[in-house]
Amino acid sequence: MTITYLIVPGWQNSGPTHWQSHWETQYRMQRVNQSDWLHAERHAWVATLEQAIQKVVAQGNQPVIVAHSLGCMTLAHLPKAALASVRAALLVAPPDVERPDLPPQITGFSPIPRDPLPFPAQVIASDNDPYCQLPRAQTFAQAWAVPCQVMIGAGHINSESGLGAWPQGYEWLQTLLQPTPHPDAP
Repeated sequence: MTITYLIVPGWQNSGPTHWQSHWETQYRMQRVNQSDWLHAERHAWVATLEQAIQKVVAQGNQPVIVAHSLGCMTLAHLPKAALASVRAALLVAPPDVERPDLPPQITGFSPIPRDPLPFPAQVIASDNDPYCQLPRAQTFAQAWAVPCQVMIGAGHINSESGLGAWPQGYEWLQTLLQPTPHPDAP
């Protein structure tokens, strides 16, 4: 089966200098476009992502999710059937949508689902993300049963972080797709 990479941006989308935009062009990934980037309503965002996954599967391909910020929470809220179709996911800078100072334009994403993800995934967090304290990101990763890679001083791991095309992130994504040896293998 062929892999189709789905870019899942967060609130307000990812601009032209964001690493997600670089990857979309450089690696021929497909962006999941929400109908309203300024008012993030969970049900609408989840439905849009679910439709994108269904389309990839209907084409006989395996979806690999590359989510940033609120895109991570959109993925976490997917129905189990949609989650079961995902091959792997890179979850970069998941925001704490349970915090009291959440912008009012973001609705319905709380509480955060804490069920283990049924596919290989990795959370990438920063020790100084203004939208999620590191211990919270680590708690999400633990609940989702995935490892958490910590970047030092990378902020929200977005355009302002100065990562450009972020080759290290792409390497982490590719590592997720490597076959894991069976525990009984010699």
